[in-house]
Amino acid sequence: MSTNTAHILVYPFPAPGHIIPLLDLTHLLLTHGLSITLLITPNNQPLLHSFLCSHTSSHLQHLVLPDPPRIRLLACMRSLRQQHYPILLNWFQSHPSPPFAIISDFFLGWTHQLACQLAIPRLVFSPSGAFAFSVTTSLWRNQPQTENPNNVDFMLSFPEIPNSPTYPWWQISHIYRTSKEGDPNREFFRDCFLANFESWGVVINSFVELERVHIEHLKGNSGIGSDRVWSVGPLLLHDDGGSIGSLSRGGSSSVPCQQVITWLEEKGDNSVVYICFGSREMLTCKQMDELASGLEKSGINFIWSVRQPNERHASAECGVLPDGFEDRVAGRGFIINGWAPQLAILRNRAVGAFLTHCGWNSVLEGIASGVVMLTWPMGADQFINAELLVDQLGVGIRVGEDTQKILDSDELARILAESVAENLPERQRSKKIKEAALTAVKGGSSDRDLDELVKRLIELGNGRGVSK
Repeated sequence: MSTNTAHILVYPFPAPGHIIPLLDLTHLLLTHGLSITLLITPNNQPLLHSFLCSHTSSHLQHLVLPDPPRIRLLACMRSLRQQHYPILLNWFQSHPSPPFAIISDFFLGWTHQLACQLAIPRLVFSPSGAFAFSVTTSLWRNQPQTENPNNVDFMLSFPEIPNSPTYPWWQISHIYRTSKEGDPNREFFRDCFLANFESWGVVINSFVELERVHIEHLKGNSGIGSDRVWSVGPLLLHDDGGSIGSLSRGGSSSVPCQQVITWLEEKGDNSVVYICFGSREMLTCKQMDELASGLEKSGINFIWSVRQPNERHASAECGVLPDGFEDRVAGRGFIINGWAPQLAILRNRAVGAFLTHCGWNSVLEGIASGVVMLTWPMGADQFINAELLVDQLGVGIRVGEDTQKILDSDELARILAESVAENLPERQRSKKIKEAALTAVKGGSSDRDLDELVKRLIELGNGRGVSK
């Protein structure tokens, strides 16, 4: 490891949706001359293999730490702290040239305490947008309550956040709604999010033109200071090669990418709807049946990435494709059973709309591709992201909301068919935001923030810029 440049520890939360954008940031920091030690866990080494192979520079090292047990999120976060904190402390103290700073995921707020013990700064990386990050932090800071937790339609408002967003109780974080005050796991989770705003800086995978009011709000209300909040996204657009490339982004495709592209090349411009609900979500039987029936009735061309159940899902609760469905949609429907080359699909000129669960990585990939966003959020920050797309940006159309709102197949067919219309207002706005995203990373706002971030990290390496 070179000692002539700023040395940073980059620590992603061990889940694909969190690892991928932080790999993109790591790629950019390396290309700007910083030295990185990347922390990984054994279960995620296959995901990182192509990244590590494509960055053979002496400026990149990796540190393998134990996997957390396969348990629920809150317990997993505590387990990571218990396992990794003493190992990292010893590693730092015995390293001949240890990192000058830590950049870690917002689920790893406890690394702020580690950084304080080591007398180095910690920067929090948000894989969510500024809007969702602000709402989530407000929730855990203020801990609003409902008098009747069984009233799922109780409306919870956030008046201190721009546009005063309001959500029914059932759309609030499942962790927040179901855990009890005083529960050690809940209190640990809350402490992690509060520690994020005690950290030295914040890096967000977003861009000013997408979330201007929310980024400004974050700068003014984080307690960190506006000069240490950097919006550097969409990270996937800074370098078209990215950290792991568009074709293998997030994992190996279940079908050859070229086979999908060949199928798309036979279709007209903006005539295909791409459907994917992310790497974790499973559709229920009712969701699956209505969507499949809607696709049949719509007559549109579509690609559907269908997730397969695993040990996390009770098979009785998971929907499967109806018998004979693939035969009935042959020629206009392409089914991918498992992981799809999502970015390559979205960037193809034939794809006009994206039916998505609104995970932030998918949101940014859709925005960067200029497609109409059909929103069907399932949980976490996805309801917030859907509101941003539909109500604030005007590039999205609401389709469903978890299991609380499932349209019948006739209504789904109508929306799907209309989503590929050329003169759709949402399509025109999507194209404008795509251009804004490209401008942001090609000399615009995100490029400037990235340059400023690198400058400040280099100053840290030179022993300057550590004051609060």
